[in-house]
Amino acid sequence: MLELSVVYLAAAIVAVPIAKRLGLGSVLGYLLAGILIGPFFLSLVGDQTEVMHFAEFGVVMMLFLVGLELQPSRLWTLRRSIIGLGGLQLIISTLFIFIICFYFLLLSWQASLALGLMLALSSTAIVLQTLTEKGWIKQEAGQNSFSVLLFQDIAVIPILALLPLLALGEPSHLKSSESLIDSFPLLLQVVISVLMIAFIVFFGKFIAGPAFRYIAETRLREIFTVFALFLVIAIALLMQKIGLSPALGTFLAGVVLAESEFRHELEADIEPFKGLLLGLFFITVGASIDFSLLYEYFLLVLTCVIALIIIKATVLFILGSVFKLQGNQKLLFTLALAQGGEFAFVLLSLTGSLSILSPEQVNLTTLVVAISMLLAPILLLGYEYFEKRDQSLKDEFDSPGEIESTNNVIIAGYGRFGQVVGRLLKAQGYQLSILDHSPTQIELVRRFGSKVFYGDAARFDLLAASGAAEAKLLVIAIDDPVKTLVIIELCQKYFPNLKLVARAIDRRHAYELLRLGVSCFRRETFDSASNLGIDALKLLGHSELASNRAGELFRQHDEDSLESLSHLWGDDQSYGVAFKQRLEDLTQVLEEDRKQQGKLNACKGEDCP
Repeated sequence: MLELSVVYLAAAIVAVPIAKRLGLGSVLGYLLAGILIGPFFLSLVGDQTEVMHFAEFGVVMMLFLVGLELQPSRLWTLRRSIIGLGGLQLIISTLFIFIICFYFLLLSWQASLALGLMLALSSTAIVLQTLTEKGWIKQEAGQNSFSVLLFQDIAVIPILALLPLLALGEPSHLKSSESLIDSFPLLLQVVISVLMIAFIVFFGKFIAGPAFRYIAETRLREIFTVFALFLVIAIALLMQKIGLSPALGTFLAGVVLAESEFRHELEADIEPFKGLLLGLFFITVGASIDFSLLYEYFLLVLTCVIALIIIKATVLFILGSVFKLQGNQKLLFTLALAQGGEFAFVLLSLTGSLSILSPEQVNLTTLVVAISMLLAPILLLGYEYFEKRDQSLKDEFDSPGEIESTNNVIIAGYGRFGQVVGRLLKAQGYQLSILDHSPTQIELVRRFGSKVFYGDAARFDLLAASGAAEAKLLVIAIDDPVKTLVIIELCQKYFPNLKLVARAIDRRHAYELLRLGVSCFRRETFDSASNLGIDALKLLGHSELASNRAGELFRQHDEDSLESLSHLWGDDQSYGVAFKQRLEDLTQVLEEDRKQQGKLNACKGEDCP
C-alpha cells in the first residue's frame, strides 16, 4: 500500500506541474500521470477498480463544497436551467444515441437505451474542476454547465432504478446490492428516500450548527476538521445504504449549510481532501485506459468517441441557442459538456451484471468514455486558444508568510478600480497591503514598481497575514460580487473593528451590500456615467451651471432611491411599481428646478419679489 501511495504521489508531482506550465491544466496532468504509470506503459500499478471506488469520494466532497457555495435562494434562481436545460440535454442526447445504437449498430433496444442514458451523462469532476481552475465557473456558461451537471447527478438515481427493468434475462451472477431497502415495496422505498432527504435538511439546519459551535469552542482545529469529514462521510454512507446518490446527499447538505456561519471553515477544511481525492480519481481514469483493446479496435473506438462528442456538442449547441446563450458563452457551454462522465463507469458495471451489455461491449464503452474524458480538458484548451487568452505569464503564489502586513489599509483587488483608490491613499502617506488573485495583473503591476501579492482575500489566513487584525480599513475592489460578499461576512465575523469600503458592481450588488450593513460603497460605473451625462447635456446646449445642477440632483435622487427602496428588493412587483414612481418623481423634480432656475435668471438685474 505504501509503495502504491508513493507511485501515485510521485506521478502527480512530476506530471501536474509540467502540464500546468504547458498550459494544459491540472486535470489533463493527472490523466497523463495515470496513463504513464498504468499497466500499458510503466506498469507501476495494476487494476484500478478498487482505487477508483475510493477516489470517487472526491466527487462527493466536490459536490458538498459546491453546495456550500449555493444558498437555497440561489439554487431556486437556477431552477429553470437545472430542470429545463438539464432535463432537455439528458432526454435529447439519450434519444439521439438510442437511435444510432438501435438503427445503425443494430443493438437491442434495451442495450441502446442503456447506452443512451449512460453516455448522455457528462463528467462532473472534470468539468467543474476545469471551469473553476480557469475562472469560468461564475460565467453564464459555467453556471449553466453546473445546472446541467446537477440535473445529471440527480438523474443517476432513477437511471439506477430503471436499468434492472431492462435486464435481458435472470441475472444469476448479479452481485448483492449495497442498498438495505431493495427488497422493500417500491412505494416504501420512495417514502424512505424522501424521509432521508428531509432528515438531511433537518440535521443541517437544526443540529449541525449547534454541533459545530460546540466543537469550535474547544479551539481544536483538528477536531473541527474531523467532524467536517465525519459529516460528509456519514451522509454519503446513509444515502448509499438506501440506494441514493452519495453525491446528491452531500450536495444537499452543503446547500443547507450554505447559510451557516461555519461555511468558510468547512470549505477550508474539506478543500485539501477534495483536491487529493479528485487528483487520485483522474489518475485512476488515465491508468484504466486499456491500450491493448484500443489498438485492437482502434477505428471503432475512435469513431465512437468522435460520434459521441459530435452528438452531445450538437445537442448542447442547439440548447444553448434556445436558452439564449451568447457567442463565446455558448461555445464554452458546448465544449464543456461534450464528453462521457464518471457515473457511466458505475452504470456500466451494473449493465454488465444485468446482462444488458456483453462483457466486450462493456469494455469498449468503458474505453470510449475514458478517452472522451481524456479529451475534455483538450476541448476546453481549444476554447481557451480560441479566446486568445494570454497564458505566457507564470503563476505567482505568495504564501501568507511572504505577504507584508499593514496597520493602515488593505486593498483586495488591484485592477483598474483598486489602483485608483490605492494611488490616492498612497499619495496621502498611507501604508498599503495589496492582494490580487490574477497572476497576469500582478506581473503587470509589479513592472511599474508596486508590490502586489497573490492571494484570495476570501481566505482567513491571507487576510490575517496582510494585517486585518490591526488595519484601519479594507478596500474591497474585486470584480466578483459573490466573492465581495464572502469577504465582508468573513471580516464582520473575525475582524469586527476593520472598517470596510466596497466596490459595487451594479444596483443589485449595492442592495446586497446594504443588506450586510455596508453603507460605504461606490457603484463602479455610476459616477463616471453620471459625469458623462452632464457632459452630454452641455453638448446639447445646456449651460454649465444648469448641467452640473441637473447632474447633482440626479445623483442625490438616485442615492436616496437606492436606500429607500432597499427593503423592497426581491419583491419584483412592488419594487417595479416603486421604482417607476421614483422615476416620475425625478422627472418632476428636474422640471420644477428648471422652472425655478428660469425665474431666477429672468430676475437678474431686476427688483423681483
